Amino acid sequence: MKNAIIFVLFLLLSTTAVSQTNLQYNLKEGEVYKIKQEAQQVILQEMDGAVHELTNKITGLLEFQVIKERDTTFEIDLFFRDLSLVMTSSIQGELMNVKASEVDENDIQSKIFNSLLNEPVHMILSKNGDILEVTGGDSLVIKMSGASGITDEFSLNMMKKSLEREFGSEALSNSYEQMTFIYPSKPVRVGESWKNEYQGKLSARNSWLLEALSESTATIKGEADITMDVSEPISTMKLDGSQSTWIKTDLLSGFIVSMKVEGSSKGVTIMAQMGNAEIPTSIQSVTTYELIQ
Repeated sequence: MKNAIIFVLFLLLSTTAVSQTNLQYNLKEGEVYKIKQEAQQVILQEMDGAVHELTNKITGLLEFQVIKERDTTFEIDLFFRDLSLVMTSSIQGELMNVKASEVDENDIQSKIFNSLLNEPVHMILSKNGDILEVTGGDSLVIKMSGASGITDEFSLNMMKKSLEREFGSEALSNSYEQMTFIYPSKPVRVGESWKNEYQGKLSARNSWLLEALSESTATIKGEADITMDVSEPISTMKLDGSQSTWIKTDLLSGFIVSMKVEGSSKGVTIMAQMGNAEIPTSIQSVTTYELIQ
C-alpha cells in the first residue's frame, strides 16, 4: 500500500511538472529579429469649453541582433531601420510629417530623424525580459542634435534635452521594456498569473496571465495600472489610467510574434506659461508590434 501511495504521488508530481512552462528568452548568438511597430496616440486637452485634439502616428522598423549569449542575460544591439512620424492638430493642422529613410536636406526634422537610422544601441536583456542596461542612446542623441545644423549653444542644449527624453539610454530602456518585460521568474501553468512593474515616463504595474499554449506559441494577456509623468520646459503632464496587452510569443526563442497594447489615461497638463494652470487632459493609445518573418 505504501509503495502504491508513493507511486500515485510520483505520477501527480510528474503531471504537475509537465504542465508547467518555463516562459523566458532563449536567444542564440547571431540571431536577428525584425519588428514592425505601429502606434497611434490621441491627446485631448480641454480649456474654456474648447477641446484641442493632437494625434501622433508612428511607424517604425526595429532590428534586434543577438551579440552574445550569457548564463542569465543576452547582449543585444538595437537598430532603428526606419521611423516615420505624423503629428496633426485639430487647430493647426499638420505639424510634422517625417519619414526617416527619405531625408530632405532642407528640413531640419528630416535630417535629425535620418541620423537616427542604422546606429546601434546596446542593451543587456535578462531571461524574463527586464532590460538591465542600455548604452549608446546618449551618443545617438549627440549625433541627432548635430545633424540639425544648429550652432547656437543654448538652442542646441535645449534640443539635446528634448531628444534625451525620447532617445537617451534611460528613455529607450523604459520605452522598450513595454515590449520585452513580460515573463515570470518561475515556471507557470495555463491559467496562472504573475506580476512585475517598470518605471519611466510611463510607469506600469502589470498583472500577466498565461491564457493558452500551443506546440510553438504562448498566448499571454496583461492588465496594468499606469502613471504618466512627462516634464517639458513649458509643461508637465500628469495622468493615471490603465493598459491592456495581448501577446503571442514563440516558445522556442521567447521572442514576441505579435503584441497589441491599448492604453487610456486622464489627468492634467500644467502649463508654466499660463501661471501653472491645470488643463484637463486625456490620452488614448494603441501600439502594435509584429515580428517580420
